[in-house]
Parts: sequence; structure tokens; C-alpha cells
Amino acid sequence: MNESLVHSYQKNKKRYPSTESESKEMEMGSNNKKIFSSKKEDLFHVIHKVPAGDGPYVRAKHAQLVQKDPEAAIVLFWKAINAGDRVDSALKDMAVVMKQLDRSEEAIEAIKSFRGLCSKQSQESLDNVLIDLYKGNLAWAYMQKTNFMAAEVVYQKAQMIDPDANKACNLGLCLIKRTRYNEARSVLEDVLYGRIPGCEDGRTRKRAEELLLELESKQPPPDLSDLLGLNLEDEFVNGLEEMVRVWAPSRSKRLPIFEEISSFRDRIAC
Repeated sequence: MNESLVHSYQKNKKRYPSTESESKEMEMGSNNKKIFSSKKEDLFHVIHKVPAGDGPYVRAKHAQLVQKDPEAAIVLFWKAINAGDRVDSALKDMAVVMKQLDRSEEAIEAIKSFRGLCSKQSQESLDNVLIDLYKGNLAWAYMQKTNFMAAEVVYQKAQMIDPDANKACNLGLCLIKRTRYNEARSVLEDVLYGRIPGCEDGRTRKRAEELLLELESKQPPPDLSDLLGLNLEDEFVNGLEEMVRVWAPSRSKRLPIFEEISSFRDRIAC
């Protein structure tokens, strides 16, 4: 029986400290674990740009930015708005996600219906989102009518107000249709290299890749002169000029009138 008690004591010795110093060490270790866990959680929020907390808005941002599930994010943004959880940000972010899913009409209606729940400070920001949505709809309508020049102008202005990857893809398509391939390539590479908001959406990146492939198929191959870094036409012209300079008879640099006067004077002298 005594041996059993000794064995039990030795087994649980680390679990139950026998001295005050051991108790402090265990408490410090527990605190260090909590601090490490807290720092790790903070780092996660910084990397993924997700706010801290556990409300519906935070869960919506997690679905949007970490899980890459825009449909789930929209549902959670609705819950955040109904619960009064960061309504300003929830309404704006939900409209942005809807726009990325080509649900601009729903986004416009949502802002119109619920902006009364938002603060005065957020109204200007919501106005900018509405302008962006209206311009996106207008540009899309132009594209459906194959008026790519007008669509390009609208998309360019919309990108100046609120740039995003989805509009960049549409702008790239307009530029391709107008055979402005270098500009289109630059716009689409901004999406692939993550230089503008919304590039984290896998579907948008895939669309940018497909448009670049379309661009490659339409763009003519480089000329031999471009590959060599030479302009053959300029080289040919320069060669002709050099040949004329070497083989052509030397001419007087005087004006023709003076040549005629000299000829007349020679005849008189004879």
C-alpha cells in the first residue's frame, strides 16, 4: 500500500508542485504559453488582414479572406448587418464581394436599403462604392454592345476611384479588343502579381490568365529585326546614303544662280 502511494506521488509530482518556487515556475510557464498563443493569433490577424474577435463580421472577413468563400462571406455580412455588428464596414465589404461575383444590382439595392443604418462618416465611402457599381454596370452594358472604346473609358475612370481585379480584367478585355496589346498585358499582369485589391480571388486570377493566353494568340510574333535589336529599314537607308556620299561626283556648294553667272562670264571672256 505504501509503495502504491509513493508511486502515485512520483507520478503526479510534476502536476502538483510541492514548493512555492515550483508553483511560480508552473504559473510563469502557463502565462508564457498564453502570451505565445496571443502573439500567434495577432500575427494571423495581421497576415490575413482579419480583425480580431468572434462576431459575425469577423467570421465574414475570415470567410472572405482566409477561406476564400465569397458566398459564405455574403451570408455572414448579412448577419452582421442584422446584428448591428460593424454595420458600416459590413455593408461596404458585402457590396464589394457581391460586385466580384457579378451581382452588382444586388449590391446597389443593399446599399440603398441599409445605408440609413450606417454612420454619417461612412456615407461618402458608400457613395464611392455606389459610383463604382454604377460605372461597372454602364461599362458592362457598353461591352455587351461591343462598344469597347466607351467601355474602356468608363472602366479607366472606375479604376481611378476604386481599383479592383475584376474591373481590371474587363479593362484588359476592352484593350485586347482594341488591339492595344501592350496596355492590356500591363493591366492583366497587375492582377496576376497581386498589385491591386481583389487579386486573391482565384476565379479572377484564372480569368486574367485566360485573357493573357488570348492576348498571346492575337499578338503578332516579333519581327526578325526586333529580335536582333536592329531596324533593317534604317540600316538600308543609311547604307544608300553612305554609297551616294562616296561615289557621287562632288558638287559645288554654291547656289544655281551663281553657277549660271560663272558660265555667262566665261562665254564673254571667250
